[in-house]
Amino acid sequence: MIISSAILRGVSGAYLLQSGYGKLGMPVEAAEGMQGFAASGVPAMGKLDPDTFGKVVAYSELGIGAALVTPVVPNRLAGLGLAAFSAGLLSIYFRNPAMTQEDGIRPSEDGLSLSKDLFLAGMAGALVFGPTKKRKKSKKK
Repeated sequence: MIISSAILRGVSGAYLLQSGYGKLGMPVEAAEGMQGFAASGVPAMGKLDPDTFGKVVAYSELGIGAALVTPVVPNRLAGLGLAAFSAGLLSIYFRNPAMTQEDGIRPSEDGLSLSKDLFLAGMAGALVFGPTKKRKKSKKK
């Protein structure tokens, strides 16, 4: 693994592991609030019961974080998981008018906390489209 990939994976993986760990066993009331917010960007999230939603979010963050910090998981695979997760977060940001200013792009005061997820999407892109190890071709005798 090249050092730039290790940095991208370590930073984003540690962030998601910490975030997911913090959501384990969250109270139903907290899960309900988070679910209402998430459903504004990903309507299917509103169909889950709050307890299940909280577990899905926590285990998703833990799973993607673990994949990112595990060196045997290929960069592209780990990056695709991170891309899917960050796409869901960014859909909440872009589909909720209170998160952006009038132009629909720049974050409002309320949107600053979600606009940082653009960095996760950038890290995912770097992992998916970044350089790969070249395999040595065996010489035929």
